[in-house]
Amino acid sequence: MTQSVVVQVGQCGNQIGCRFWDLALREHAAVNKKGIYDEALSSFFRNVDTRNGGGDADIHKGKIFSLKARALLIDMEEGVVNEILQGPLRDVFDSKQLITDVSGSGNNWAVGHKLYGYQYREHIVEKLRRTAEHCDCLQCFFVIHSMGGGTGSGLGTFVLNVLEDEFPEVYRFVTSVYPSGEDDVITSPYNSVLAMKELNEHADCVLPIENESLFSIVSKIHQMTSSGKLGSTVKQNSLLTSSAGSIKTEQEKPFDAMNNIVANLLLNLTRLDQMFSDAFSKDHQLIQADPKHSLYLACALLVRGNVQVSDLRRNIERLKPSLHFVSWNQEGWKTGLCSVPPVGHSHSLLALANNTCVKPTFTELKDRFMKLYKKKAHLHHYLRVDGMEQSCFSEAISSLSDLIEEYNQLDATKSAPGTYPSRLKIAM
Repeated sequence: MTQSVVVQVGQCGNQIGCRFWDLALREHAAVNKKGIYDEALSSFFRNVDTRNGGGDADIHKGKIFSLKARALLIDMEEGVVNEILQGPLRDVFDSKQLITDVSGSGNNWAVGHKLYGYQYREHIVEKLRRTAEHCDCLQCFFVIHSMGGGTGSGLGTFVLNVLEDEFPEVYRFVTSVYPSGEDDVITSPYNSVLAMKELNEHADCVLPIENESLFSIVSKIHQMTSSGKLGSTVKQNSLLTSSAGSIKTEQEKPFDAMNNIVANLLLNLTRLDQMFSDAFSKDHQLIQADPKHSLYLACALLVRGNVQVSDLRRNIERLKPSLHFVSWNQEGWKTGLCSVPPVGHSHSLLALANNTCVKPTFTELKDRFMKLYKKKAHLHHYLRVDGMEQSCFSEAISSLSDLIEEYNQLDATKSAPGTYPSRLKIAM
C-alpha cells in the first residue's frame, strides 16, 4: 500500500488541513468498526504505540493504538497551529512535525519565499525526511496553501521546490486557493503571480480553487436550506459544508463551510444528485469557469458508493457529444470506482479535469497584477528583501503570459475543423 504526506502551509493551508484530517478520521471511523489498523488507514496515518515510553515506533498491523497524521504543519504565525494543538485533533499531530514563527510574512511573497524559505530550509528538509522514513512506499506529497498571502504563496512554493530537490521521484500535488477580485490583501495579485511561476515549474498537478466559487456554492446551499428546497442534492448539516457529527464543539467560523468543501475535494467528494451532469456544469466548479464550453485535455471521474461500472460507462457516452476534447486525446478519460460511500451520502462523484476554462482566472489575475505593476505600487516592500529583484516580477508575469497563450492556442483548435487520425485496426 502506498502512503501520502500532507504539507499544510500558512493560515489557509492549516485551516483546510484541519478540516481534512477531521473528515478523514470520520470517514475511516464509519467503516472501521473494529478499530483495526489497515492499509486504508496507513495511507494517511501512522499507528504509534506511545505506552510505556515506547517512543514513536510504528505498529504496522493489529489494533489501533494512537493514530498520527502523516503531515507537516508550517506557518510563520502561531495562531492557527496553536489553535489546532489546543483543539480536539491535538493528539493526531506529532509535535515534532511543526514549524512556526511569530512575526508572519506580512502578506509578502518575498518574505515567505526568500527570507523564511532559506532560514527554515534545513528544518523543513529534516522534518520531511523524518516523515518519509515512516512510509513504506511514499507515493505523493499534498501541499495545501493559499496564493494571496505571504506565507502560503511564498513559503508554500519554496516547500514545493524543496520537495522536487529532495524527493524528485515522488509526485507533488498542490491545492491552491486563489484570492477573489475583492480580496482585502492589496498585494495578492503580486503574491499569486509570483507563486504561479513556481507552481508552473515545480508542481506535477495543481488543483485550483477560487474563493468566489466557494462563496457562491455555500450561498446556494444556504438559500436552498432556508427555502426548504434542499431535497436530495445536499442534506442539511451535511458533511459537505457542516461539521455536524464531528468532534468539534465550538461555534463554526465564517470560513469553515468553505474549508469543508475543499476538504471534501481532497477526499474525493462533490455536491451531487444528478452527479454526472452536475460535475460538468459551471454551477458546480470550484473555480469561476464553464468547462462544457471550453476544451478538455483530459478528465478523470472518481466515483464512490453504489454505482456500477455500466452506469459510469453509460454516462460518459451520454455526455461525450456535448464535451469538446482536444483532437489528440479524444478518449482522454480515466475512471476510478470505490464501493464505499462517503459518510452521510449514498454516492459521490469527483471530476478532475484539465480544461482551458481556467484561462479567464489567469487572465483576470494578470490584469490585476498589471494594474499594480504599471504604477510600481508596493514594489519596495518586496525589493528590500535580500535576494528579491525586480526581474522576479517580470519573469513571473512572462511565465503567466506564456501559460495563457498556450491555452489560447489550444482553444483555437476547438473551433477549427478537426481531422482526427484514424484508429489503428488489427486484422484478426
